[in-house]
Amino acid sequence: MSTIVLEGVSKRFGDYLATGDIDLVIPSGQFTVFVGPSGCGKTTLLRLIAGLEDMDEGRLLIDGTDMARTPPSGRGLAMVFQSYALYPHMTVRGNLGFALKIARQPAGEIASQVESVARMLNLDALLDRKPAELSGGQRQRVAIGRALVRQPKAFLFDEPLSNLDAALRGQMRFEIRRLQQELGITAIYVTHDQAEAMTMADQIVVFRNGRIEQKGTPLEIYRRPANKFVAGFIGSPQMNFLNGMYADHYHATTIGIRPEHLKLDPDGSLKGAVRTVEHLGNEALLHVQLQDGSMLTARCSEDVAVPADGDIAFATDRSSVYRFDPDGRTLPEAA
Repeated sequence: MSTIVLEGVSKRFGDYLATGDIDLVIPSGQFTVFVGPSGCGKTTLLRLIAGLEDMDEGRLLIDGTDMARTPPSGRGLAMVFQSYALYPHMTVRGNLGFALKIARQPAGEIASQVESVARMLNLDALLDRKPAELSGGQRQRVAIGRALVRQPKAFLFDEPLSNLDAALRGQMRFEIRRLQQELGITAIYVTHDQAEAMTMADQIVVFRNGRIEQKGTPLEIYRRPANKFVAGFIGSPQMNFLNGMYADHYHATTIGIRPEHLKLDPDGSLKGAVRTVEHLGNEALLHVQLQDGSMLTARCSEDVAVPADGDIAFATDRSSVYRFDPDGRTLPEAA
């Protein structure tokens, strides 16, 4: 387990600022997720930590030692990439043990470590297969095992599940998190998927335009977003944002209401017409056009009854309304 500290880390590509003046602590033994839209700097920062890119400014402390100028091989970190990057001509056994073989470890020790990691990842029955004979989930487990066998100070994951289908992503999220918790190893995980961030992280770091917008636990980010961007990025379906008379009522430039905080109420102040209904089996999402033309999404039970004319009304608790100023910053809760 290792603590990783970033102090004033910046990286430019020409005139483009990829990451700017980043200060961040990755706590020992915790699972930290970098999340944000494409191009926000999260992968660049991960590559700076790994040593695959050189930082322009700042320090990278791993267990108190500045390793900003240390080659990747000397940092004691292991990275799992978006692509599996397995050697196609090698068996699972060969792929798992390759880094140890390059490090000239004894054959007996390599075999012991490979078999131990294979058992941990349920790969022991697949050791003599080649990557082409494996499923996507099995290949990803081999990629994780290849990193794990090196006994790193920390895991670095760069969107490792983006090539998998939805069912496998859910399974692999569970397996990666279980493995990290069992080993107690420090992990940094990059994703654009806020669902992955919410379900896996001890600490979420939300990025935009190369800078940190907010960091905290998943519930802190969800319940107390620092600004409109974070409020809209975290949560699925996305938070509803309303302006005009709706915001004026709460003395704000914009208000936000999560779909799950809307309740059907014939006397509610949010009135409109249902335009589409998404039936998801256990719930339904109602997309409603309000009287001023704004669109609203509400999460309801699957058996929700939509009036024949489509007209519907919602209410929400005042405590569930988020208020934002002209710059998008979150205002205190309305009195």
